[in-house]
Amino acid sequence: MLLLLADVSGMDSSSRLDLGSVALPTNVTVFMKVSTKGSHRSLNPFNWVRSLYDWVVGFSERPNAVRTLFVIAFAESSFFPIPPDVLLIPLAIGNPRRALRFAALCTAGSSLGALLGYWLGLEFYELIGRPIVEFYAVGEQYERVQVLYQQWDAVAIAVAGFTPIPFKIFTIAAGLFEINLITFVVVVVLSRGARFFLLGGLIWWFGPSIQNIVDRYFNLLVILFSILLVGGFFIVRYAL
Repeated sequence: MLLLLADVSGMDSSSRLDLGSVALPTNVTVFMKVSTKGSHRSLNPFNWVRSLYDWVVGFSERPNAVRTLFVIAFAESSFFPIPPDVLLIPLAIGNPRRALRFAALCTAGSSLGALLGYWLGLEFYELIGRPIVEFYAVGEQYERVQVLYQQWDAVAIAVAGFTPIPFKIFTIAAGLFEINLITFVVVVVLSRGARFFLLGGLIWWFGPSIQNIVDRYFNLLVILFSILLVGGFFIVRYAL
């Protein structure tokens, strides 16, 4: 009996052998090797993140990219869980010359959103503020946040504004505990500006070459960013 081996892993659908239209002798058996590399590759979570990252970089050239960045920065300071850095970094990498502009937009949006969080804590805590706090499961830590504000109001706001700690928890608390509004606004603008301009400034400074760094260490950067994001919630939930 004659064995016929066919490897179709690298062939497209137009060039593969159509055995249904080929008459083969009865003493010929065909074995076909089909590659499954593509299916395994699609299961890699880093490839999903990479595809999303590439889409966001391309998104930076769209007219509504700037508005979307502003909206996310605004919402994150009062209720939204995802920080604007997730969009700021790829947008700036996609267009390094506009990195500082993106950073300024993030600072403005985040500062205005912080005022919304302050207002929710001051006037609507029971109706709106408390459900937001309970959503992040940090209601029990609010007494400790109050102690922090009483002793280190400006420092507490600055740390929350610059680090991955969930900022909306502290903006709502600032209103609830009636932190001086002028102090709150000044520290928010400075801390959020420092955070976003540090990111935007680095990308602007390195220019297009930073894309090579991201490409080389993409998986590691994703892991580090995820640790920082989750770690911020962990600190508020268990360390305060």
